[in-house]
This record gives sequence, C-alpha cells and structure tokens, in this order.
Amino acid sequence: MRGHLEQIEKLHYQLQKQSWFLDAVEIYCEAVRGLADDLAEPELTSRGLRRIREYLAAYTTSQKFVSLVAELRALKQALTGIRYRARIQGPRVTVSRYQGERDYSVEILETFARFQQGAVRSYLVSLPDEPNMNHVEARILDGVAELYPEVFAARTDYCVRHDAYLDPTVSVFDREVQFYVAYLELMQRLRKAGLSFSYPQVSARSKEVAVTETFDLALATKLVGEQRPVVCNDFYLKDPERMFVVSGPNNGGKTTFARMFGQLHYLASLGLPVPGTDARLFLPDRIYTHFEREEDIATLRGKFEDELFRIHEILEQASADSVLIMNESFGSTTLRDALVVGTEVMRQIIELGALGVFVTFVDELASLDDSTVSMMSTVMPDDPAIRTFTVVRKPADGLAYAAAIAEKYGLTYAALRQRIAR
Repeated sequence: MRGHLEQIEKLHYQLQKQSWFLDAVEIYCEAVRGLADDLAEPELTSRGLRRIREYLAAYTTSQKFVSLVAELRALKQALTGIRYRARIQGPRVTVSRYQGERDYSVEILETFARFQQGAVRSYLVSLPDEPNMNHVEARILDGVAELYPEVFAARTDYCVRHDAYLDPTVSVFDREVQFYVAYLELMQRLRKAGLSFSYPQVSARSKEVAVTETFDLALATKLVGEQRPVVCNDFYLKDPERMFVVSGPNNGGKTTFARMFGQLHYLASLGLPVPGTDARLFLPDRIYTHFEREEDIATLRGKFEDELFRIHEILEQASADSVLIMNESFGSTTLRDALVVGTEVMRQIIELGALGVFVTFVDELASLDDSTVSMMSTVMPDDPAIRTFTVVRKPADGLAYAAAIAEKYGLTYAALRQRIAR
C-alpha cells in the first residue's frame, strides 16, 4: 500500500493517479481485515496485542470502514464493466463505446492457423511495462472518461472523500510492529551466538545504573556475522556519580562504549530487553549526542566552532533527566583549548545533574568532581599495541596511549637504544 502511495507521487496524469489510489485502498482494506481475522484466533497474553485486536475488531465493523469497502467494491465493479473501442488511422485515434462489434483478431488467427507448420517465429512485440502512461494512453483514457462520465465522476468523488482513509492507529501499529518483530529476530540471532538479553529494572528517579555483560548491538551484529567473538563490558554508577569519562588508546572501544550506553537507555525506554545479563537503567526525558562531524560549508562555521554551537544547543535544552553522549568532543582544537572548553562543559553537565558518557583524550576531565567516574579502554599488559576492547573503572593515566604511539613511531626505549647504538 505504501509503495502504491509513493508511486502516485511520481505519476503525471490524474486519472491514472486515481486508479493507483483505488488499488492502494483495496490493499489496505484486505490487509486490515486479514490482520483482524488472524489476531482473532490465537490466545494472546500480550496486553498490547489484545488491545490492538479489540481495536481492529471495532474498526473493521465500523460504519466508516464498512462503507469504505462497500463503495470501493461497487466502484471497481462499475469500472470493470466498461467496454470501449479505439480506432487507429495513422496518427489519429478515435475512442467510442463498444457496441458488440466483431473481434476480427480471432477470425484472423483461426484463418492462418491452418498454414502453421511446426514451431514458428513470433512477431509479437513486448511493450515496456512502465508505471507512467504516455500521452497517447492518457488521451485515450480521457476519451473513455468522457464516454462514461458517471462512473469516472463517482471515482473522483470517492478519491476526494476518502483521501485520509488511512487510520492513524493502524498506521502507527504497522510501523512499530515491524520494528519490534525485527528486534526479536535480531535478539534470537545474537542469542544463538551466546550473547544475553534481559528486561531491565527501570526508574524515572534513581540514577544508580548498572549493567553486566553488555555490548553494542551494531558491532555485535557485525562480529557475529563474521563469526568473531564479541567482548562484553560491565559498568555501574552509584550516587553521587553521574558521568563516565572514558579515555584510552584509539580503536580501543571507547566510542563503542559511548554508543552502547545510549542504546541501553533508549531500548529500555521502549520497553525492550537490553543487551546484558542484568540491567538497572534510568528512564530519560531525552538522549542527546555530540559526535564529531565533517565540516559543512553551508553553515559557514569551522569544525571547532560548529562543535561549540552544537553543545551550546544541547546544554540549553537538556535537563536533569536527560542522558548526554559526547564522543571525542573538541578534538579538533589544541589540548589547552580542549581542556578549558571541556572543563566548562563538564561543570555545566555536573551542575545540571544529567547522566552521560564523555569520551575524551583530556585525562584531567576524569577527576574533575565526585560525580565523574574515570573509565579506560585497556590494552594487553605485555603489548600496549594490542587492544582488549574491555572498558574498566580505572584512573586515567594516558600511559597505554603513549606507549602505543611510541611503538607505532619507533620511539620506545628499546628502539631508541638500538638507533643510538648505530
């Protein structure tokens, strides 16, 4: 049905648009009645499904829906009964009512059938099946409408009166149930790979959140598809803790952790099971994200200026009940400027009392206040260049990052000793 409605916007001729509209309404009516019939049979335990079943039972027997179907059926029957003749003479086409004239094509085929010997070459021409009519077809249809004005006037009237035929509740249910079913299928696929989901304990007051063995859905889906292991993480916040400040080496899982934190709270707010074996989450009024963007010439702002502009908008709208996810914010400026701006932003978030994650290369932000909790993406102890993708509560020290950079550029103690010896 939605495909038909989208196609209507691409068509040029009004009479053809009306034909596609009738087909869309017919598809809609059949789908709604089919759904109502299917939901009437099983024993449903879901309160939501029971309520939509009751709604559909009342809707499909309502005068509005019954008349929508009855008028459509009568109109389709009237259109199906139309017969017309198109006479083509050179560039001229004449359209008239069909009055029982003989069909010469049948006689011609019967006459020449006696000369057929075995398989013969077909000279039939396949016309392209284009959704949009050409101007000749459109003019023929206009002629047919002039021959049967009552039927086409009734069709125009039907399309105008039922322009808003789509029931809002049915429309919302159609979209949302697809999401829920898709999420159930995703859960089933990830559970087969050994990952866990659980219904979280949620609260609109307590901001003491905690989740064990959790993971990022997007990354987990990718890794499971590649038959690679998924690293799970734990986290918790206890009063007065409100903000995770995540630091550590690049490509160590910091951004994944931030994205996961936002996912968990969003999924919980939808009433869905969340990734993890045990979860206690806060119900936010909104979730705000501040991720790095490419420069947009249309804004006439530089990268750093754009970051400031966006965080200013977020802080103006956010409340104590919001969740803020900030990833590598202010990384486009100098360390000093990033420290000054980051400190000011963090102080405003702390004063606000919102929950969140701040992924940063500025270690000083991790110990700014009692409400901030330092977490680090870890590396292998004997080889800092190898990431574990585990994020743990740990004071920020920057050593793992520095060691990895030194290794990358050949500036470790051993490498320097070897170069000096030469």
